[in-house]
Amino acid sequence: MNRIPRSIKVVGGLVGVTLGGIYAIDARSSIHEYVLCPLIRHFTDAEDGHKLGITFMKYGLSPRLMDNKNPENLKVDVFGTTLNNPIGLAAGLDKDGEAIESLFNCGFQYVEIGSITPEPQPGNPKPRFFRLPKDDAVINRYGFNSSGHFAVIANLKLRLSKYFTSQHDNFALRDGRLLGINLGKNKTGDEVEDYVKGVQRLGPYADVLVINVSSPNTPGLRDLQSEEKLTNLLTTVVKERDILGVNNLNKKPPILVKIAPDLTEPEIESIAQSAKQSKIDGIIVSNTTIQRPSLRSKNDLVNQTGGLSGTPIKPFALKALRSLRKFTKDSNIVLIGCGGISSGKDALEFGKAGATFVQLYTAFAYKGPGLPAKIRDELSDLLTKEGKNWKDIIGTDV
Repeated sequence: MNRIPRSIKVVGGLVGVTLGGIYAIDARSSIHEYVLCPLIRHFTDAEDGHKLGITFMKYGLSPRLMDNKNPENLKVDVFGTTLNNPIGLAAGLDKDGEAIESLFNCGFQYVEIGSITPEPQPGNPKPRFFRLPKDDAVINRYGFNSSGHFAVIANLKLRLSKYFTSQHDNFALRDGRLLGINLGKNKTGDEVEDYVKGVQRLGPYADVLVINVSSPNTPGLRDLQSEEKLTNLLTTVVKERDILGVNNLNKKPPILVKIAPDLTEPEIESIAQSAKQSKIDGIIVSNTTIQRPSLRSKNDLVNQTGGLSGTPIKPFALKALRSLRKFTKDSNIVLIGCGGISSGKDALEFGKAGATFVQLYTAFAYKGPGLPAKIRDELSDLLTKEGKNWKDIIGTDV
């Protein structure tokens, strides 16, 4: 048997590594979903894997979507911008605004960073983040671990110094996209003042501001969803936004509130009333759930305290969205769907239930950077079969 010369082996190896590297640069490459993401999950625990992913993206060591085609049937007008498609990223992945550029490179049209607290805080003791791979789900009890307002402002300013030009009219720094900033409160902070500080400090750098009153991991936070407290909070926040006037790009950032899926219909109706009375611009449905539906993962994982997200939360989020739509369809309040979305079919269900656009997070962590484009293409095909555009189907099932 003839042996292959060593020089050819070396050259062949280099070519293989080079081609593999080029292949891995493309966000749509299956190597991410079937090789790289599983390897990260195998060699790291959930929180270390999360940190590793953010580190890769922070330093640009992450793939990007090579094709920027955006089907016409997916365009949607929201908050004065025409999004290229309705696929966004939920808060929780990039807590400190370190990986914004890489996340937009993956194809998200809306990226939401945070939650961000006024003062730095470590969050809850570890371990606090758990993968449930058999259920395509995770449980987290991070507890608003945050580097604080001023550290995030420094990150935002650094990004602007690198990428901003006079032609940009949003903080996504790309046409047809938006950057959202999710605001939280410190564990011992004031339930109104902490959010007011967020508007004052981070409002100048946001296309959208989100008030998070629905994380289950900060004691007493979900109590802010009661009608009296929520109306007072949102009214105060909107007033502060109006005092701010416009952000640094001369636009008034809309105010959204993010709610839990673990609400009764009367509670959802009261939230709708608070939203109308305070004149906020939108509601995100929903955050993680404290419920535990039938799951296939081991009991030591399923029984962990914290918020469940991923595939199992979809029925709860959809039910809450449909209920909220009933109570808001006579208003200009924008609804954003979030919870268990991992396919174009899922996105279409949320759209028909009333979502102007949708957000994902857990599925992205499991399936990798090609997911936004995959959902985009599948959603476009489904709408083509129905002979409709995205904006035409919003709320048609309610």
